[in-house]
Amino acid sequence: MKEVELQCDKVLENLHQFSNGLLDLGEPIKDNRLREFENQIGFQLPHDFSYILTKHNYISLAGTEVLGIGSEFKEESLDKVYLFEHDGVGNPMPKEFLPFSPDGRGNHYCLDLSRMENSLCPVVFWQHDYTYSRKEEVETCNENFIDWVEEVMIEWTQEDLESENN
Repeated sequence: MKEVELQCDKVLENLHQFSNGLLDLGEPIKDNRLREFENQIGFQLPHDFSYILTKHNYISLAGTEVLGIGSEFKEESLDKVYLFEHDGVGNPMPKEFLPFSPDGRGNHYCLDLSRMENSLCPVVFWQHDYTYSRKEEVETCNENFIDWVEEVMIEWTQEDLESENN
């Protein structure tokens, strides 16, 4: 667990390198809302995800978001989005998918909580308008949440900034 926390701290340092115009970080979680959410959905959250959320309950970097949890987020709170994507849509996600980052087109990056190993799980990309015949058809993007943050949030943003500067 300590190694995961060190990786998370390093990724947070990398995020802090971006300007406030590009980066929006939420306040730390100081209560038990993550544990309550785990009880609500019947799955344990991966350690990297819960560790990062306790440090910053919401992250946005150049428009790519990691949803926060709490009443301040209204319908965009992690718990509300989870309920909607599983019970309020025509093509519901499997219960073990936790949508944590919307792409703005109705699709989500999700944690596949059923594939938890050593307190970590892979990130998958759920397309809302595609009917999957088997859960295994859903694309696995990254081995874990911290790898997703490094690639999708940090690396892709750096690439976009470099291409804008050229």
